[in-house]
Amino acid sequence: MSADAIVATALSRHFVGRRPLFSAKPAPVARAVDGVSFRVPRGSCFAIVGESGSGKSSLARLLVGLLQPTAGEVVVDGEPLSALDATGLRRLRRRIQLVLQDPRASLDPRMSVFETLHEALAVHGLHPGRKARAERIATTIGLVGLSPAHLDRFPHELSGGQRQRAAIARAIICEPDILVLDEPVSALDVSVQAQIINLLMELKQRLSLTFVVITHDLALVEHIADAVGVMYLGRFVEQGAAENVCDAPRHPYTQSLMAATSHAGATGKAGVLEGSIPSPLAVPSGCSFHTRCPAARLIAARDPASAVATPDGLLPRRCVTQDPVSQAAPNGASTATCHFQDELPTARPQLQPA
Repeated sequence: MSADAIVATALSRHFVGRRPLFSAKPAPVARAVDGVSFRVPRGSCFAIVGESGSGKSSLARLLVGLLQPTAGEVVVDGEPLSALDATGLRRLRRRIQLVLQDPRASLDPRMSVFETLHEALAVHGLHPGRKARAERIATTIGLVGLSPAHLDRFPHELSGGQRQRAAIARAIICEPDILVLDEPVSALDVSVQAQIINLLMELKQRLSLTFVVITHDLALVEHIADAVGVMYLGRFVEQGAAENVCDAPRHPYTQSLMAATSHAGATGKAGVLEGSIPSPLAVPSGCSFHTRCPAARLIAARDPASAVATPDGLLPRRCVTQDPVSQAAPNGASTATCHFQDELPTARPQLQPA
């Protein structure tokens, strides 16, 4: 058995849009995932962080085989997904389960919790026989903190936290090795989020699970993840050990996300992120983050001779025209893709005093 539960190599997924009617222009291409590579050691938690529109959910679906890559490869437990036929993919999906953001949408409203869990066992041919399946269902419902009384209820009869527990139960009842969790607590009340996070960490330890967590919240990453990839417009702009990335972020985008998490301006000169993420149909030239980068504006103001005027203000010419390459931090614990990463402060944003 491979030491890595998941290995993604140069993984890309591009979506081709519609060509304008009576136009000679080629159809637009949305680069939802564009050359992403990472590995997830067995038993660890890897977090993928970014705003909506950064490509996180598309990447999650590539990992579980719900999308086919345009290029690159996903290897799960040493098996390349591209080499699997329909039977192999079904076998794989028992071992790698996806938990979606909104359990109200992901649970069938016409099925009780018992029926939902029974269906999962039946689809994969697990624990055949009424008694064996009933016992497995009872054990699983207890693992997620629900009572036997919840088995007869339908999704609309459950609270948000109970629905998410039922969705988690459906994922773990098939005895998977890997859970891919797409924003697992963002749809829940703040008071319930901590309970679900604690439940997930207990299950990870008890069932020896590997996690891939999709989130926009770096505070959650600090609590549960061993490593993190910060994603922007389909690419990882920073990647490494969660402790290093959160405590000493080296890319302006990560610094801005940390500043937002801390409810303060970033330490030094990198400010809180402004504006919205560009469309993946029109990725900016050079560094894709240059249209929103607070650090680029400050560097251009400091050295206007090496800057150019753009619709987004005065920016360093390198940021606008050259695609940056990934560089390792001096301690080797993380990598970042920024022309000026060595010139930026890396201290963690601090809360402003009241």
